[in-house]
Amino acid sequence: MKSHPISQLIKSIAVAILLVLMLATAVTGQSKKSKEEWKTLFNGKDINDWIVKIHHHDVDVNFGNTFRVEDGIIKVRYDQYGDFNEQFGHLYYKQPYSYYRLVMDYRFVGELQRGAPEYTIKNSGVMFHSQDPRSMPKEQNWPISVEMQFLAGLGDGKPRPTCNMCSPGTDVVYNGKVDPNHCINSTSATYEGDQWVHTELIVMGDSLVIHKVNGEEVLRYSKPQMGGGVVTGYDPALWEPGKPLTEGYIALQSEGQPIDFKNIELLNLEGCMDPKATNYKSYFIKSKPDACTYKK
Repeated sequence: MKSHPISQLIKSIAVAILLVLMLATAVTGQSKKSKEEWKTLFNGKDINDWIVKIHHHDVDVNFGNTFRVEDGIIKVRYDQYGDFNEQFGHLYYKQPYSYYRLVMDYRFVGELQRGAPEYTIKNSGVMFHSQDPRSMPKEQNWPISVEMQFLAGLGDGKPRPTCNMCSPGTDVVYNGKVDPNHCINSTSATYEGDQWVHTELIVMGDSLVIHKVNGEEVLRYSKPQMGGGVVTGYDPALWEPGKPLTEGYIALQSEGQPIDFKNIELLNLEGCMDPKATNYKSYFIKSKPDACTYKK
């Protein structure tokens, strides 16, 4: 049966209107989705925005030029050391965070420093939810924190995953219960040699933590809190077992193995969640009402 010309016209108009509505909806949806504003924590030139704390030394003493910047890379080196002497060190970004995504690239280089513990060979990491380095006594060995641990293969054919979880002075909930182990292995592949490895850490306050390697999730756990052991020399006034860790400092580790870090960026997931505000971001997941700004 043939269609009437007027009927065809009405159908064409209806289709056109539908397409316009679909396009308008798509554009509106795009406008509501905010562009991610990543913050560069390392400027590629210096570590002026970072705080050094090394065991046996006061805060801001970069003993032996342990943390240095060369070729746009943060390098951890020990060429001005003698024996390692348990001088575990950390380089802290100046500002604490709570809800965020953190990405960085690392690679292991060189040989383990003389006197460093055997377990630290091709071993480093990034600490988060850490105590303020200025609250650490001179003889505190590690910060009370949670660590995304970096490891490399030892060339012996045995698996050695990276982006594991270690817990100096802390506990986490894994598989539904507080895990008694100091470290929990991830499901990542083993990375040998001095290749660059891309990592991502997703932290949601004291609820959920996710580790990723080269874009793939390899570990998740929840409820970071004070507890466990390992840390010594801390101020007892700060020690509150069971206290949830909702925020803290981010720190790059030095344990006796030379390592390089680069491309260190952070996406803050906490901020103004009011769509009427000028600084609203659709990707925020933690509301911070006092951060909102509005047009006058």
